[in-house]
This record gives sequence, structure tokens and C-alpha cells, in this order.
Amino acid sequence: MNVIELKNITKTYHLGKIDVPVLHGVSLSIAEGEFVAIMGHSGSGKSTLLNILGLLDKPSGGEYSLAGKEVSKLTDDELASLRNKFMGFVFQQFNLLPRMTAKENVALPMIYSVGKEKYLNETALLEKVGLGGRVMHKPNELSGGQQQRVAIARALINNPLLILADEPTGNLDSKSSEEIISILKSLNEAGITIVMVTHEPDLTAAASRIIRVQDGLIVSDEIREKRKSAHDRIKGANGSMHHNVANASRVRDYFMQALRSLVSNKTRSVLSILGVLIGVASLIAMLALGRGAQEQVKKNISSLGSNLLMVRASSPFRGGVSLETGSATRFTIQDSKEVMERVPGVDKVVAYVSGRGQVTFSGRNWNTQVQGTTADYPAVRNSVPQKGRFFTREETITRARVAVLGKTVVDNLFADQDPIGQYIKIKRVDFQVIGVLPEKGARGFQNDDDKIIIPLNTAMYRLLGKEYIDSMDVQVSQSDKMDDVSDAIKKLITRTHRLPASRTDLIDIRNMADIQETISSTMKAFSYLLGSIAFISLLVGGIGIMNIMLVSVSERTREIGLRKAIGANDKDILFQFVIESVVVCAIGGIMGIAVGSLISVGFAKFAGWSTVIAFYSVAMAFTFSVLIGLVFGIWPARKASQLNPIDALRYE
Repeated sequence: MNVIELKNITKTYHLGKIDVPVLHGVSLSIAEGEFVAIMGHSGSGKSTLLNILGLLDKPSGGEYSLAGKEVSKLTDDELASLRNKFMGFVFQQFNLLPRMTAKENVALPMIYSVGKEKYLNETALLEKVGLGGRVMHKPNELSGGQQQRVAIARALINNPLLILADEPTGNLDSKSSEEIISILKSLNEAGITIVMVTHEPDLTAAASRIIRVQDGLIVSDEIREKRKSAHDRIKGANGSMHHNVANASRVRDYFMQALRSLVSNKTRSVLSILGVLIGVASLIAMLALGRGAQEQVKKNISSLGSNLLMVRASSPFRGGVSLETGSATRFTIQDSKEVMERVPGVDKVVAYVSGRGQVTFSGRNWNTQVQGTTADYPAVRNSVPQKGRFFTREETITRARVAVLGKTVVDNLFADQDPIGQYIKIKRVDFQVIGVLPEKGARGFQNDDDKIIIPLNTAMYRLLGKEYIDSMDVQVSQSDKMDDVSDAIKKLITRTHRLPASRTDLIDIRNMADIQETISSTMKAFSYLLGSIAFISLLVGGIGIMNIMLVSVSERTREIGLRKAIGANDKDILFQFVIESVVVCAIGGIMGIAVGSLISVGFAKFAGWSTVIAFYSVAMAFTFSVLIGLVFGIWPARKASQLNPIDALRYE
């Protein structure tokens, strides 16, 4: 039975607007078990004929039947499946992958197979071709003849119906050539049909049939002897011509191939990973910095208290010049009491007077802010002393000389000593330390820890000599009543101080809730800005990966041609290159997460910046890195998958 039947096969190449006919109506039959040598001068069309026989190229016209199946009109994927199942190729250039061992090169066609049960053992095949001791050697460790033997073993791995050899001894010395021809002859005697292209007459001695081609036509067909196949293989040549690209086994193989490719091109891989690493690390560090800033702002805002109205006398303007604060009107303790008693919705009112003073203790001195207030201060400002206690209403009324210190004052006056119970001098007046305020931190130029709190009456009448208060905090019971309470306070103070109704501008009331919301919105926008900048760096890394993958496609064109020749279809090549890109980005993403986290910790430890690494930022950065690999890897992968196998094999 015939393995191959050609009827009026033509082939014309189109080079721009020029048509170059190569084959002119070739008709040919090759029976199972034959060893056919195709000879001809360079340009005669013999290699083109072999490529069509091997399903690496499609004829322009005519009919081609392989084992009784018409194949000239099949799709590229169907042709790839037939090559994988029923054909083996031996090329003049060997076409071994340098990063793989001899055993792995032989097993390469198995990656693209449907089932591996019919495949032969790669080690046994290498032993069969005389390379049993070279199983784990890479191509650069083998001679030319040994490399061609590996290629023959690879051609046999799928127990092929047909082996096609294109100038198999073209790059070998005479001794190696004899060995290769001897191996091919023994394979033919075992029942495998062999078609060999050669221009060396001496090599045709092993062939049972010699076909000479000239100017695209068969000019002679000499049958030297009839050979009968040792076993009938043709009946099994009509199975399924499709395979599932995305099954678990194949994806695992793609993944391993991707890792091998990355390892074999270390510099290129490191540069690709570095681009993603920088992007992911930047994204995590910037988001951590932004989130930390948000948390710090929230902490600072919460330290101011909730539902607060800050009331103070506003400075009037005269001739475009601001006068001294409080020159229009001054608040008194009575004002704070009336706000508490007469304005609905007010929960607490805390009055303040402040000034600066020199503080001394045991030979140490410090200049700080001195603030007088009332006993409700800890509740209104979330400032319950972390050590000791706050003063009471009775101590305020009796003008007790007691003080609660901020942490900065404690550090500068007491160092490692316990300040509770100690006596300090504020402007040469003795005060007993009864408590230490919780640490608040600095906001801009204001350090909330650099101050001393004393009773309001003590500050006014014993220390600062003031008869009025500087400001007051009004805590509102419900947040939705803030505006109503603010208006009521303005009306009350206007009446009390007999101010014109039009001069409510002399009373400055700041709604802390609005300020908090504004600051929070600003910090959120700041976080988005930092994240956007980091995302752009990740995007740039993705573009770098695309460029490197395009270079990779160009460098590995012959490899792509080989993979297609042994059975890979377009989707196989697409998946493999996409997976390589995704693997690069995934590795870069994981390393970027580690580096970004270290940078964030470094910011917190050495620069003193607040940073918070959130799980969502890590997940988002890693997801983006994988998506970048997927998106930017598709175009190069698609370009690789659409390469014609014969054009790819000829690529230089």
C-alpha cells in the first residue's frame, strides 16, 4: 500500500509582485517500506518537494494523499498533528536545542503528543544509535556525527510511519556520513519508510529507489529493489488530528520549557525580571507610604477629638492689615460657661489660655508651651494621661500648682527619671508633676508633645496674668448638629459682646469634622498619585518585557520551526511564549514584593516615615505583574505562533 501519493503537485512562491514557480505538476507514489533518495542540483526543487511531503509546506495546486488521507487542504493544526504522530525529521543542521541534554532533545516531540503510550523510550533509542553513554550530554559536548544521531533518535521517538531526511550528511565527514546512512538503512530494513534528499551519488547506495528532479519536474525514477514492510503501519494512520493544548500535562511541559528558556538566557531573563521587580517594588513601597501617611493623619486627627468646634476671636482687618488676635473681642471664662449652658447640642466645652515659659528641673531647663485648660480636656482631646493622672475641677477652681507634661518635655527634663511627684519650676513658680500626656507626634511645625498642661485658673491668675481666654473647644453631641451649634454659638457671643449682627466674622469657628474630611481626601488622592506613578513604572517594565520577548522570538525562530516540524501547532507556540512571559513577570512580582516590603520597612526604620503594607496592595501588585506579562507577552507570542515552519527552519 502506498504511504504517499502525489497528483499534479505544483508550488509557486510569491516574492512581492514576482511569481517564482518551483514545482510543475509532480506526480509520485511511494510505497510503505521504501527507501527513496531524491537527487537534483541546487534549485531543482528537491527540497521543496521534501517539505511538501513532510507537511512543512503546502502545495499551490494538486492532490497529496498520506496513507490514503487527502492532506493538501488540511489546516495548519491538523498538519502539525499528523507530523507529530506519523513523521520523523532529520535535518542537515541537526536542529538540536542547545539548552537541553541529548535525552531531552530526543523526548521533545512527546510534549505535543496526545498520548505517550506509543512513544519509545528515549534512552533506549540513544543506545540504539550508539549514544548510550552520552544521554545527559548537551549538543555542544557532542561531535557533528553524534548530534545527527541524536536527531535520528528524536525522529524515531514517535515510532514514525515515515522519516524524511534533508541532506542528513551535509555537515558531516565521510566516516560520520557512512554511520548515519547505515543507521537509516537499518531503520528502513525494520519497516520504516524513508525519503532522503541528497546531492551526493555515493549516499544513494542504501536507497531502494532513486528519483531525480530537474527544474521542478521528475526526470527519472529508478527502482532498484522492491522492499516489503516488516509490519503494516498505514492502517493506524487515520486517528484524531487534534490535541488539547490546555490540558494539565501539556501546561506543565510548557512551564518547564519556559523555565529552561529563561535559565539558558540568564542576562535577558534577569533584565526582564528586573524591570518587573522595580515596578512591583515601587508600587508596594509607594502604596505602603501612602497608606502609612493616611493612617498617621487619621491618628493625628483622632488625637484632636471628634465632633469638635474650635472657637476663637478672629483678627479684624484694617487697611488690609490684620490686627492682633482678639483685638476686636475677647472671650472670658463666662463665655465658655454660657455656651455650655445655653446652646443646645453641646456636650462639653474646654477653654484655653496659652503662652511660653522656661521650665527647669535639677539643673536642666527647657523652653516650651504652657497651656491652661479645664478638667474636661482629656475627654475632648483624647488625651488621657498614659502615666499618672489629670487635674480635677477642684484643682482648677483652687488654682492648684499641678502640671501634666508632654513627652518631649519629660525627655528633656527628666531623661530616665520618673517625673511623677517631682517638682519643676515654670517661670520660677513651683509645680508638681502629676501626669504624662500620651504621645501625639508633630504636625508640621507644631509638636503636640512639647507642652505643659496646667489648670486654667492657675495659668490665668498665677502664671500668665491673663483675664481672658484665647479659645475654646466645643464638643457637639451629634455630628449632624455641627452647623446648627456653630450658628448658635455665633449668635450667643454676638449678643453677649453687643457686636453688630453683621460682624459675625469676628468670631472664627472651625469645624474639625470638615478639616478631617478634607485632609483624609487629600491623603487619599496623594496615595492614588503615588500608586499611579508606581503603576507607570510597572507598565514601563511590561513594555521592556514585550521588547525582550520580540527579540527572543527573533533569536529562536529556528527553534520555533523545529517545534512546529515535530508537531507543535500555533496554539502550542502561543501558550509556550505567553507562559514564558507570565513566568518572568511572576518571578519579578514575587521578588518585587520582597524588595518593596524591605524598602517600606527601611522607610519606617531609617527615615522615620509611617508605612503600612496592606494585603490588598501586595495582591494588586502581584496580579498586575502577571497581567502585564500576559498582556505584553501576547503580541510576541502571537507573532511566534504564526511563523511558517519551513520559513522558520530556514531562518538565519
